[in-house]
Amino acid sequence: MVGLTKTVNDLANRARLNKLKPEEIQDGTFTLTNVGTFGNVMGTPIINQPQVAIMAAGAIRKKPAVVETAYGDMIAVRHLMFLSLAYDHRVVDGFLGGSFLRRVGDYLEAFDPNREL
Repeated sequence: MVGLTKTVNDLANRARLNKLKPEEIQDGTFTLTNVGTFGNVMGTPIINQPQVAIMAAGAIRKKPAVVETAYGDMIAVRHLMFLSLAYDHRVVDGFLGGSFLRRVGDYLEAFDPNREL
């Protein structure tokens, strides 16, 4: 894992400095972009062809939300984040794209930082 972490950090740092080589950004199939870095709550990413899809994660913000409880629905302040997914319909249909995005959301909502690996 340490080698992968170092490689990802190196690529991310060089990407921020516009120092990536063309061969380092080709042959991908999926991209994850963080539009939240700039304070945006959502974005509309464009696929880098010939990739199949790109997912954008927005900034996490506190917002009022309806919470279902044993006593009925209540409005509470919750941390919310928008995810958006753009995909090539020649490869991915709406059901698969929507299902994937929902599954990612489910995993993030159930995330436990104290879970053992």
